[in-house]
Amino acid sequence: MKDKRILYVSSEVIPYLPETEISSMSFETPKMVNSHQGQIRIFMPRYGNINERRHQLHEVIRLSGMNLVINDMDMPLIIKVASIPKERMQVYFIDNDDYFKRKATYADEDGNFFSDNDERAIFFAKGVIETVKKLNWAPDIIHVHGWLASLLPLYLRNYYENEPIFENSKIVTSVYNQGFEGMLDKKITDKIIFDGIKEENISELKSPDYINMMKCAIDNSDAIIKGSEKLPEALEDYLKNLKKPMLKYHKIDEFAQPYLDFYNSQVLQ
Repeated sequence: MKDKRILYVSSEVIPYLPETEISSMSFETPKMVNSHQGQIRIFMPRYGNINERRHQLHEVIRLSGMNLVINDMDMPLIIKVASIPKERMQVYFIDNDDYFKRKATYADEDGNFFSDNDERAIFFAKGVIETVKKLNWAPDIIHVHGWLASLLPLYLRNYYENEPIFENSKIVTSVYNQGFEGMLDKKITDKIIFDGIKEENISELKSPDYINMMKCAIDNSDAIIKGSEKLPEALEDYLKNLKKPMLKYHKIDEFAQPYLDFYNSQVLQ
């Protein structure tokens, strides 16, 4: 992986959020590539329950200051950065007061799912891509983890498809058994169509549950990794008919070589 550029886009990363399959692999995978002389960038949302003082987040003024249009509203994009102690890895945080200041990740203290999680996912996807453009850092691989990041493949393939910096980028999506109950706002399709993405490219999102969010990500990716040993049956069935490179599940203590081989032989071909 020497000098290969890999962009990791995740809804959760340790040590900033509690340990889950997603947050653990979103840390261990870039750490592994880093140790093999690859170049990495990690992006995640700056949720309000991340302790900025303890983790020493600070705003990157030269990257902040853009506005992203979400459903015909201008939403300021703030970029923060922190370094993971002892790992020589930087994490970029996508921030906006309206979407991410609340002191929780996906739901309030009573367990009620935030009604604007659809817009938060759109903002995160567009925010990552716009920031990478501003960094002028062309990734060889973009590896997506978690449902809040799952709209990035759709936007990259249908909204930013003519951006030269992503011309040779391959998208890998890890699929996990870690989703959400119920559905996102059904107007998500209207909000995505507002960005000029064709309705036929988001037919799955007419019922925007976890399964269909992941199907949308899978459809717009070049390769898939099973991040959990067992997935929801509907996703297992969907992956059975997939005509794309797919890596089976590997435990966290034995994933390194299979992931490296998959990147090199299946994705970067």
